[in-house]
Amino acid sequence: MSDPARGSTSDQDLQTVLDRMADGFFALDSGWTVTYANEEGRRILRAAMSDDAVGPTGSVEGCHLWDSIPGSADTEFHDEYHRAMTTQEPVSFDSYYEPLDTWFEARVFPSDSGLSVYLRDVTDRRELEQRQEESLRAIQRLYAVSSDHDRTFEQKVEAILALGCEYLDVPNGFLTRIEDATQHVEVSHAEHPLLQPGETCPLDEAYCKRTIERDTLLTVVNATEEGWAGDPAHENFGLKTYIGGKVEVDGDRYGTLCFAATTPRGEPFTDTQRTFVELLTRWVSYELERQRAAERLERERDRLDEFVSVVSHDLRNPITAARGRVDLLAEESDSEHVEPIRRSLSRMETLIEDLLALAHEGNAVDDPEPVDLVALATAAWETTDKRGGTLGATVEELEVLADEARLRQLLENLFRNAVEHGGDDVTVTVGPLADGDGFYVSDDGPGIPEDDRERVFETGFTTATDGTGFGLNIVAEIAEAHGWDVRAVESEEGGARFEITGVESA
Repeated sequence: MSDPARGSTSDQDLQTVLDRMADGFFALDSGWTVTYANEEGRRILRAAMSDDAVGPTGSVEGCHLWDSIPGSADTEFHDEYHRAMTTQEPVSFDSYYEPLDTWFEARVFPSDSGLSVYLRDVTDRRELEQRQEESLRAIQRLYAVSSDHDRTFEQKVEAILALGCEYLDVPNGFLTRIEDATQHVEVSHAEHPLLQPGETCPLDEAYCKRTIERDTLLTVVNATEEGWAGDPAHENFGLKTYIGGKVEVDGDRYGTLCFAATTPRGEPFTDTQRTFVELLTRWVSYELERQRAAERLERERDRLDEFVSVVSHDLRNPITAARGRVDLLAEESDSEHVEPIRRSLSRMETLIEDLLALAHEGNAVDDPEPVDLVALATAAWETTDKRGGTLGATVEELEVLADEARLRQLLENLFRNAVEHGGDDVTVTVGPLADGDGFYVSDDGPGIPEDDRERVFETGFTTATDGTGFGLNIVAEIAEAHGWDVRAVESEEGGARFEITGVESA
């Protein structure tokens, strides 16, 4: 192309436009000699060229590009410029030029007489993209750690502290618990000897004293320049860089999650880095809350088990004694009051059994095993007070994944419900659902009124005079523990039909 530095008025106008460009521009002839460069182009080329190539005037025009720039033959710029010259096709690319520590976006336009090259400094953009990629990877790794059920809470915290140290480029990450005006290091990933697990110090001598007083993160980029000189925390730990947030459990102060270094930081923490630390503090807070809730639930369950055991024992003994007395009374008298007493005692025993079952049905089924539903139903029917009822099955075998003992209890309660409401000659049928998603238990009794079909699973709801109101609630609890759903509908015979769905076949 022609040299815009010489010639017509239009060339002078073009030069003025090019010099005002923020991008670097320069022109090369077919022999790789610089024929023109705008102001930014000259700055870039002078910075890249050797001192003896540029000369005392600082002019780059007339310099051979590759001879003037040391090591340029081994760069992507050399390869792409030659490709454009050979193919006479424009090329665009991004490349890092190490001597200038700069990323350039290059656009190269060839002509018969040489090349026109536009260079834009995109270092800030590339660094931003790199930080975004690092943040994305850090979030992905955080998710992988937090969702790893094989790790303990302490192992998870240590892993995210290591991740935070890597992401923030600091050597120390630690979780503290603050109690009785003392800082306790609970978990750490740290080089600092005073930040190891088990280390303690008075809260007044710790950075965490200021951290817990804030609603936002405490950040320190250069402690010496930010007024920490003479502070007991600075004197004790010697930390120059610090970022930390408070950890709360159920709204109460627990401690802090912090990252630190004994050397000052070159630049402030970015908004993304601050957000990442805030995310870590919230995750730790959530995990501690969940852990505390689980421990509280376990204690309550232990107390419930103890209570149920005591009540069951204390109630069964007098019932057994009462049954013996009723039997003796029946031998001595044919009083019409004997059978009502026996029925009442039987109802009390059933009530105790149902209460015991409800007390133990809250735990989820973690390891279901293949169970032959038809065979189990047959066995459960044999131990049910079936009176004159009959059991039938629409298939000979139906294998499902379940906890066998709890599935049997579910069937027994459905059978007992059918007999209680359907009478002595009730017929009960067990079979698979048409879509293969589970099974059903139906009867030919009077059925359940439509308005009551959802309420029958509520604790204490019953329409039978001698019912406990717990049987179908137990069925619902067992189904939920397996991850199943249960609903009451009308059977083909007009009776009750209970459909259990979400059941996995073995």
